[in-house]
Amino acid sequence: MKRVLVIMFVLFLSVWAAAGNFSEYYSRFIAANSMQDAQAMKEVVALLQADTSNASLTALYINAVTEYANWAVKDEKEREKLYQQAVDYGKKIIKDNKDNWYLSYTLGAAYGRLAQFKGIVSSLFMLGDFDANIKKSIELNPSNYLGYVALGMRYRDVPWPMNDMKKSEENFKKAIEKEPLYVNAYLELGMLYLKTNKKELAREMFNKVISMQPHPEWKKQGEEAKKLAEDELKKIK
Repeated sequence: MKRVLVIMFVLFLSVWAAAGNFSEYYSRFIAANSMQDAQAMKEVVALLQADTSNASLTALYINAVTEYANWAVKDEKEREKLYQQAVDYGKKIIKDNKDNWYLSYTLGAAYGRLAQFKGIVSSLFMLGDFDANIKKSIELNPSNYLGYVALGMRYRDVPWPMNDMKKSEENFKKAIEKEPLYVNAYLELGMLYLKTNKKELAREMFNKVISMQPHPEWKKQGEEAKKLAEDELKKIK
C-alpha cells in the first residue's frame, strides 16, 4: 500500500511539474511573440527543446519555432528548415495525442507554412494535413479563433478549384465572433473583400483595423496590421 501511495505521489508531482512548466513557458512565449522579440523567443525555443516531456509542451515548442520562423528569420532555406523541424516534432506524437487541440493546431499551422516551400504534389498532401489538423483543433476547442483565421486564409489563398471565398468569409467572421479583439481577423477579412471586389466592405474592415488597439498577445502584429490597412485604404478607388 505504501509503495502504491509513493508511486501515485510521484506521478502527481510529475504531472504538476509539467503543468507548471507549461504555464511558465507559455507566458514567456506570449511575451516574446507579442513584441516579436527574437532573442527572447530563441531562449523560449531552447528551454522547450530541452523539455518536450508531454504533448502540450511539444505543441508549445512547435508554436514557438513556427512563429520565430514567421517573423524573425529572413533566409528562406532556414525558414523552411525550421518549419520542417516543427512538423517532424508534431508527427512523432500526434497519433498518441489526438485529443490535444493545441497540438493539432500548432502542427496544422506548421504544415501550412511548410507547404509554401514545396512543389505542387507535396503541397497538396500537406494541404490535406493542414485541413485535418486545424479542423480537429476547432472540433476539440471551438474557441480556437486562430484556427478559424488559418482556415479563412487557406480558403482564400489557395488556387482554384481548392479555394472557396464563401467558406473563407465564414471562417474569418467566426474568428471575429470568438475573439473580437484580434485585429488581424478584420484585416484578413478586408483582404478577402478586396480579392472579391467588394471594395466598400474592404474599406469598412480596414477602417475597423485602424480604429482598434492591438491585441495584448499580438502587439507587434497588430501594429503592422494597422499600417497595412492604411496602405490598402489608399489604394481603394
